[in-house]
Amino acid sequence: MTAAPSAAPVAGRTTTRAGRSGSVAWMALPALAIFVVFGVVPLAGVLLLSFAQWDGLGSIHTAGLSNWRSVLSDPGLPHSLFVTFEIMILSWAVQTPISLLLGVFLAGRQRYRALLAVLYFVPLLLSSAAIAITYKALLDPNFGLGAGLHLDFLAQDWLGKSNLALGVVIFVVSWQFIPFHSLIYQAGVRQIPATMYEAASIDGADRLQQFFSITVPQLKYTIITSSTLMVVGSLTFFDLIFVLTAGGPGDATRVLALDMYKRGFQANLMGPASVIAVLLVLIGLGLALLLRRLGGSTTASQQEGV
Repeated sequence: MTAAPSAAPVAGRTTTRAGRSGSVAWMALPALAIFVVFGVVPLAGVLLLSFAQWDGLGSIHTAGLSNWRSVLSDPGLPHSLFVTFEIMILSWAVQTPISLLLGVFLAGRQRYRALLAVLYFVPLLLSSAAIAITYKALLDPNFGLGAGLHLDFLAQDWLGKSNLALGVVIFVVSWQFIPFHSLIYQAGVRQIPATMYEAASIDGADRLQQFFSITVPQLKYTIITSSTLMVVGSLTFFDLIFVLTAGGPGDATRVLALDMYKRGFQANLMGPASVIAVLLVLIGLGLALLLRRLGGSTTASQQEGV
């Protein structure tokens, strides 16, 4: 006889929550509309264009699978794919440890660290094209920094040799984007409870032991998020490489995004260029899903810091 009244409030509470969810669901419609217009529609257009012939000006003609056959059988595609993954892996290997250490350092409450955080963030505010032009001038073997300071080891043909040019691209990319990922790690470190470090100090753990036993494990999902942004973002490197090396010397720094540009806007082959665009989307989606699977549930990451 006493069980029936207790069920009524639960049902009423559930109905109220459902009503509230339905009343605010419409607020997501503008974001959904923007995503469809600027995300889904262009992607569908590129997919359709990959099965057509178009020079960018004239009429569009159906090409079937000929564009896919020509691109996939092109001997230059594996090289561009290899260079893309090479820059992706090496830039990740450089950015991740430096960003992590800087993020841990900037997470301190001292005022000078806040000032340093602002200074470190400056490279991210600059245009990639402007950064490429600046480094291209600084690394000029005749009129650059090495010639001006009379330093022979700097006065090399940095952009004229394959290995050096690839190293310069990775360095410049890391220099530009390390501040962004440092900011991510800084926010992650500040969410770690201070009581964990206090307990470790009582147990006799020093700073290095606390870093590897507390900080790094607690930042597992932050590392996954940062790595996803690095890996997927590296697929879109175009303007910096185009201005800095133009894919040279030879094809040493010719990534897929640059290959897509040269096919589409220099050779006026929009169909094959669209094929490469679709490949970039598929590769990025696959890598993002793989990293998400490695990271596990994001709910667990939120519970770890509680």
